[in-house]
Amino acid sequence: MFAAALRPASLVARRAAFKPARAAVAARAFSISAARRSEHPTPQIFGEGAKPGEVPTDENQSTGLERLQVLGAIEGVEVFDFAPLDSSRIGTLADPIKVYSLEPERIIGCTGSPAESHELLWMNLTRDKVRRCPECGSVYVLDYQGADDHHAEHH
Repeated sequence: MFAAALRPASLVARRAAFKPARAAVAARAFSISAARRSEHPTPQIFGEGAKPGEVPTDENQSTGLERLQVLGAIEGVEVFDFAPLDSSRIGTLADPIKVYSLEPERIIGCTGSPAESHELLWMNLTRDKVRRCPECGSVYVLDYQGADDHHAEHH
């Protein structure tokens, strides 16, 4: 068993002895290269942090989507749509329930009609396909309001 383990190691050592050594190449992270060449300013998704000796607030320490939501709340803007979908009726193929979206796909949840008539079922809704809830049969369609040149390859 030990001899079997040594055999591949000795082959690698012999091959390495005959190959010329490569010159060291200076490397830089790909993310840094893109940021340097980009003409767009970087988004302010990081807070400035608290001063030494102070307790940070949400505005100081939040990052990413949470920071977007906190800054929106300060300005009185509701960043995310938390309103429930229309559950007063069951959507049909002729009259589906329209789901507003700025993205070409959105995850929705159905609890039936009337509301809470079945367990919550999650569905991936795209602008190319109408979705039907397998439990209650309600039909949903994406009401896409985003840019026409938005490509799905970015996801």
